Amino acid sequence: MGLQEEIDEKRKEIYTNKYSISIGELLHLYADEELDVHPEYQRFLRWTDQQKTDLIESIVLGIPIPPIFVAQRADGVWDIIDGLQRMGTILQFIGVKRDEKGRRLQPLVLRATKALPSLEGMKWENLDDPTDEKVFSKAQQLLIKRSSLDITIVLKESDEQSKYELFMRLNTGGSLASPQEVRNCLLISINRDFFKWMESLREDRDFRETTALTDRKENEQYAMELVLRFVTLRNLPEERLSGLGLIGDFLTDRMIDLARANSLDYDREANAFQSTFRLLNQALRDDAFRKWDGTRFTGGFSISAFEGVALGIGHNVDKEGFNGDQLPEKVKALWEAPEFRQWTGVGKPAGSRIPRTVTIGRNHFKP
Repeated sequence: MGLQEEIDEKRKEIYTNKYSISIGELLHLYADEELDVHPEYQRFLRWTDQQKTDLIESIVLGIPIPPIFVAQRADGVWDIIDGLQRMGTILQFIGVKRDEKGRRLQPLVLRATKALPSLEGMKWENLDDPTDEKVFSKAQQLLIKRSSLDITIVLKESDEQSKYELFMRLNTGGSLASPQEVRNCLLISINRDFFKWMESLREDRDFRETTALTDRKENEQYAMELVLRFVTLRNLPEERLSGLGLIGDFLTDRMIDLARANSLDYDREANAFQSTFRLLNQALRDDAFRKWDGTRFTGGFSISAFEGVALGIGHNVDKEGFNGDQLPEKVKALWEAPEFRQWTGVGKPAGSRIPRTVTIGRNHFKP
């Protein structure tokens, strides 16, 4: 198939419409639950109050803002796939945005801007104090409600995989800070139960104590990425490991496959996960994923150690004859093995490293 044929074929997979819709109409869609802003996403969205104020200022001044992309579900509801922070800011400012439990969020109080310093302390309304002068007038409220936003709708007839690819392209490198934050949002839209199950594993006490991640890594949802790595790589056949390619693409594609198929044995996988990290926490605490230099464990969390140790144990922990005794000695012996050490240095590409570290770990901890 030539380039033009590939282009023509791919263009057939996405159907879109474009509309200009007033903010007032969008508020009605949200109130009628015909627009899903995914309240679960707000934990991954980190606009400051100043950034939110800048958006409201742009609307008031008539400055164009980027279009919002939505995907039309089979039931007709629009899922926002790009523009979550913009739409969420508008809803929060007007005081109607709700969290995952249906509770209204604290309405946004604006900050001063260079162009409009009098925005400092302004609110949409104050129902508790009708005399409050720091609220938008009726005319100013109508100005916002009548302002239009451009909406691009990815119709339900579009290929499902194309919708997911579009989500990734629009959000990666944008307002969401890390690839795993994008994956989290994507997973919520595909299979909420799978997402919640992964969250429950992330909160496992033994997992958190052995990984001992920094606050920055926690904020970037790296713990969720480690859970995803464990689930997707634990029993991946060796032939699939050898053709892993880019780890980010693999994790995303494999996550989508598992979420859509909904065939994962949650109980079995959870038991393997919990057993693995319970054994490691009992034996090594937060040394479990630090480098052994022949004398002591040094440094911080090592992804190579996670691949060799956690996935090595995880692959074998539910097999007959597996023995979790003497784990400190076994982990030290893994680090002392030349074939493992040579793949743990800085600058080893994940696609080349993981097939080696995971396979070595599987064999090392085999019953």
